[in-house]
Amino acid sequence: MYNRIERLAEAAFGTVIPQDVKAFAFNLYEDADDIWSVEIVGTGSFDKDDEDWACDEITDFGTRNEPVSWQEETDWETVLQKVVSAVKEYLEKGKYSEKLKEYAGIGVGFVDGDIELVYVKE
Repeated sequence: MYNRIERLAEAAFGTVIPQDVKAFAFNLYEDADDIWSVEIVGTGSFDKDDEDWACDEITDFGTRNEPVSWQEETDWETVLQKVVSAVKEYLEKGKYSEKLKEYAGIGVGFVDGDIELVYVKE
């Protein structure tokens, strides 16, 4: 999973990030036939106590049209934890990890569910 997240992150964060982006959300989707997808959005706000910040989308960095997708027979909780672990690993060693830590926060979650915060700038 890490390699998938790394490719997605480097494609997204290697571009110019709009000045009004405050945070990032890794949005997960469950498609038909055990197909899972993840995209990245930049948001105009961040509030660690109110998950609606992830709906304040400014850009999807082109990842909505080209998300990372894979087929795996599993449940949504397992997919969430795999992506959370991969994003945390990226924040430890990824090419743009320091750049990302300049922003208010980073979350991972299904678009119709809760968001797990993986980074909050102190």
